[in-house]
Amino acid sequence: QVQLVETGGDLVQPGGSLRISCAASGGIFSAYNVGWHRQAPGKERELVARITSGGTTNYADSVKGRFTISRENAKKMVYLQMNSLQPEDTATYYCYVELFGRPSLWGQGTQVTVST
Repeated sequence: QVQLVETGGDLVQPGGSLRISCAASGGIFSAYNVGWHRQAPGKERELVARITSGGTTNYADSVKGRFTISRENAKKMVYLQMNSLQPEDTATYYCYVELFGRPSLWGQGTQVTVST
C-alpha cells in the first residue's frame, strides 16, 4: 500500500515562497495520479493541484499562476512550489493518491502559515 509523508510546511510572510514535498513509498508510484488538497479551520477541503501519471496538471483558480505541482517518479516525490503566498493560503496541506479514479489516500499533512 502507498504511504505518503508531507514535509516542508513553515511560517512565511505574505508574498513569500515555499516548496512543500510529499514522499511516497510502496506501490508503483509512476502509475498514479497524485495531487494536493488543503484545509483550513472552518473551511471546506479544497483541491489545490493535481498531476496525472502522464504529467497533465490541474489547478484551483485560487492558486493558478502562483503554484506549480511537479513530480519526480524516480524519487517517488511530489512537490508543490508556492509563490506569492497570501494569508488565505494558510492551511494544512495534504498530498493524495488517486485510486479508482478519485483521491483515496492521504498523508498526515504539513502546516503552511502565511502571516506577518
